Amino acid sequence: MTIRDDHALARDLASEAGEALLALRAGEGFDDPAALRDTGDRQSHLLLMEALSRLRPDDLVLSEEATREERFDPRRQSAERVWIVDPLDGTREFGEDGRADWAVHVALWQRTPGADAGGALAAGAVALPAQGVTLSTVAPPELPPTPAGRVRIAVSRTRPPEFVRKLADLLDAELVPIGSAGAKISAVLTGQVDAYVHAGGQYEWDSAAPVAVALAAGAHASRIDGSPLTYNQDNPSLPDILVSLPDLAPTLLAGIRDVHR
Repeated sequence: MTIRDDHALARDLASEAGEALLALRAGEGFDDPAALRDTGDRQSHLLLMEALSRLRPDDLVLSEEATREERFDPRRQSAERVWIVDPLDGTREFGEDGRADWAVHVALWQRTPGADAGGALAAGAVALPAQGVTLSTVAPPELPPTPAGRVRIAVSRTRPPEFVRKLADLLDAELVPIGSAGAKISAVLTGQVDAYVHAGGQYEWDSAAPVAVALAAGAHASRIDGSPLTYNQDNPSLPDILVSLPDLAPTLLAGIRDVHR
C-alpha cells in the first residue's frame, strides 16, 4: 500500500475489506450461514486491524469485533486519533444469498486541537460491496433534492421501533425496510429514501462511518432529540439516531417529539 491521507485510507480499507468479504461469500456459499457470518466478521476485523496497525501505528482502534477489554480501553479517552470500524455491518444480510444491504464501516475520530475533551469525525467511508459502491469523505455524494411526495423512512427489516411506525402514521410517511445501518444511511445519501430513524439500540461503530459521510455531504445527522451525535465516548453505546435530507429534519424532529409526548 502507498501512503494515503486519512480520507483515502478510510475509503481504500473499507473497499478492500468489502472485496475480501465478497470473495469469501463466493468461495464458501450459503449452505452454512452461521459459519459464513462468523468467518466474515473475523476475517474483515483482522484485515482492518492489521492494516491500521501497520499504516497508522500511533492511532487507537475501536472495533465491533474487539474484546470487551479492548472496547473499554481507557487510553481512548486521552487519544488524539481513534479509528471506529465495523468490519461487517449487517451480518444477517451478509449470510443471506442475494442480499446486498450490508456494509463495511471505517471512520476516524480526531480530537479537536486545543480542547481538553471532545473531538469530531474527521474521515469516513462506507463500502457496500454487493452494490459495487463505496461512499466516502474523499468525494461526498451530492444529496438528492427534497421529495415533493411522501417521505420515505428507512427502518430495520427485522425490528422497526414502534415509535417509528407511529411517526410514519403521523407524517403519512412510507417505511422502507433495509438491512444494515450503513446501508440505510447510504440510502438517504443516494436518494433511495429520505430519512433514517432508529431508537432500538446501537453502538458507535454502527453509525460513525456513515455519519461522517452524511455530514460531509451536508445531510442532517443527530440524536432523535436533536442533540449532536458524539463519538469516542467511554461507553460506546449510541442508542438512537436521525439522518435525513436537511430540509426534512425540522419536520421529523417535531414529529418525534409529538410521538413521544
